[in-house]
Amino acid sequence: MPEELRQCGAVIDKAIGYLVEQNLPTELIASALLGGSLGVLARTTDAETMVRMLQTAIDSIRTGELLCADAFSDGE
Repeated sequence: MPEELRQCGAVIDKAIGYLVEQNLPTELIASALLGGSLGVLARTTDAETMVRMLQTAIDSIRTGELLCADAFSDGE
């Protein structure tokens, strides 16, 4: 994993942790993050690339790769 990606991920993880500690609903946190991510992509890439990235995410959900029912129950 590239260092820049690791750094970005660490910042986002901290932000998510803070929002969870504030007892904000996880669905709203995820929605805001997804909206922000799509906004960044819309300003920096073409629609077809965005569609491919979203399709990869959808495929990962369908295969069970991204399913974790209680990710925040242990403080993560």
